[in-house]
Amino acid sequence: MPRFDANLSMLFTEVPFLDRFAAAAAAGFEGVEFLFPYAHEAERLADVIRASGLGLVAFNMPPGDWDRGDRGLACDPRRRAEFQDGVAASIAYARALACARVHCMAGLRPRDADDDLVRATYVANVRFAAGELAKHGLTLLVEAINTRDIPGFYVTTSHQAFALIEEVGAPNVRFQCDLYHLQIMEGDLAHTLETRRDGIGHVQIADTPGRHEPGTGEINYPFLFQHLDRIGYQGWIGCEYRPLTTTEAGLGWVRPYLKERRGP
Repeated sequence: MPRFDANLSMLFTEVPFLDRFAAAAAAGFEGVEFLFPYAHEAERLADVIRASGLGLVAFNMPPGDWDRGDRGLACDPRRRAEFQDGVAASIAYARALACARVHCMAGLRPRDADDDLVRATYVANVRFAAGELAKHGLTLLVEAINTRDIPGFYVTTSHQAFALIEEVGAPNVRFQCDLYHLQIMEGDLAHTLETRRDGIGHVQIADTPGRHEPGTGEINYPFLFQHLDRIGYQGWIGCEYRPLTTTEAGLGWVRPYLKERRGP
């Protein structure tokens, strides 16, 4: 049976961020994820997570200046020191929040940089981050993001992501398999899940078009959930979607799964 966690950067936004943990628990989720924790003191956030009884599944490394358009730093040759500082910050939060997975956003490809230098920078940065996380038993996630939502993002397909993971060569680097992004860029989701299962460290979902909840678009999620069980995927599935109306109104698709895990 799939294990679903709620992405609190997108779900339960009807209430302030620190109140979303209790809301997710009340809805029946057992785990949560979010984009970034850095606006909150780690100790305060840890207290809120403990009080909710939820597990924290994953969050992102510092992305640079998000409000000015940064979407990660890993591929930027000019910002390696800033990237390394972000690795240290993410490890500190992961340890404080008892989170085993940290996602490293590749970032936008610098327009004026040589292709080989960009690739070498990305590989070196991910290799550095993986080594630092490995010291604490943490997994590093990398993701492909579609060119429609984030034009210019450096890693855009599962094929590119796995080629880079192989080049990095670190045993604790895994693919964050966001099925919304992959449907837009390449399709063939069941095949990718099956053939890449051993390299997948986390799955995320949203329907397309619109990035709303399963059942609002073209992806056959009931089939894919059964497929994930059939191929033996044991990890979490992160609900990283924007509710079509309200969070509660859009949870009908997941309630049978939560009830089956939680009981009546």
